[in-house]
Amino acid sequence: MQDRRICLIGGSGFIGSYIAERLAEQEAALTIATRNRDRNKAALIVLPKTEVVSTNVHHPLALQQLLAGHDTVISMVGILHGTRKAFEHAHIELLDKIIASCHKQGIRRLLHISALGADVNAPSDYQQTKGIAEQRLRESGLDWTILRPSVVFGRGDSFLTLFAGLLGKLPMLPLAGANTRFAPVWADDLARAVVACLQNPHTVGHSLDLTGPRSYTLAELVRYVGRLRGTARPVIGLPQGLAMLQAGLMELLPGPTLMSRDNVRSLAVDNVSPQPFPSALLGFAPTPLEVVAPHYLGQDEFNLILADYRREAAR
Repeated sequence: MQDRRICLIGGSGFIGSYIAERLAEQEAALTIATRNRDRNKAALIVLPKTEVVSTNVHHPLALQQLLAGHDTVISMVGILHGTRKAFEHAHIELLDKIIASCHKQGIRRLLHISALGADVNAPSDYQQTKGIAEQRLRESGLDWTILRPSVVFGRGDSFLTLFAGLLGKLPMLPLAGANTRFAPVWADDLARAVVACLQNPHTVGHSLDLTGPRSYTLAELVRYVGRLRGTARPVIGLPQGLAMLQAGLMELLPGPTLMSRDNVRSLAVDNVSPQPFPSALLGFAPTPLEVVAPHYLGQDEFNLILADYRREAAR
């Protein structure tokens, strides 16, 4: 990939940092778009042949200027909370603009990171808008690949780390979607999949579900985190009505939203895939959760990660 120029849109966050590191190892020239360069440059600017650019990717002219001179785009913008309009703005309208800019700049290769469960007929706005975006990309005429990961874990995540923080504060954990099944995939395996897709032309025109080797209910995951942290607590599964009430109240609290009613709707369907991990196409097998989680949820490591997460959430 030494001669490849790749633009990452949405690449300054948790998942993007893993992808950027893997691509930098392949000596690709990277441009990472961000809304706040000063906040994100410290972790990313140290990567070789990497430029962190502060720009408004929702502005068509700014987006065209950003993509000029690149041959590949990786799109990974996503939000977990918001109104229907906000979901459409982030998931659909932005991808439409990226597709249009790729055509104008003569860029053929577009890799899009979506989400397992994305479906126009899904119960939540998050899943529906992700599904509509996938449709738009399939109809784009570009050389596209769609990656659909289940919930992503790893150092710096806001999934297992979030539950670890809650278990340390609460005597018990009332849990929406306790029986919903997930197949968590390691962020570094997602990053390896991105590299493999860009190296393998046979992935063009394919939508790949990325899952870990095992599935778990959400309650099982929370209990596992409690055992790792030494803060095991009773996990109380909430029926749909109470879960929606709890989420509605949490939406009213100041600070970052931990759970929304749209999240509860997403939990109505399992986040697993009938398809196995595409090891033959990507060239590797997924890493078990149990191999990775103990290393970043250990006592000392966790305290450092949680402090960083709280500082970021407070901004």
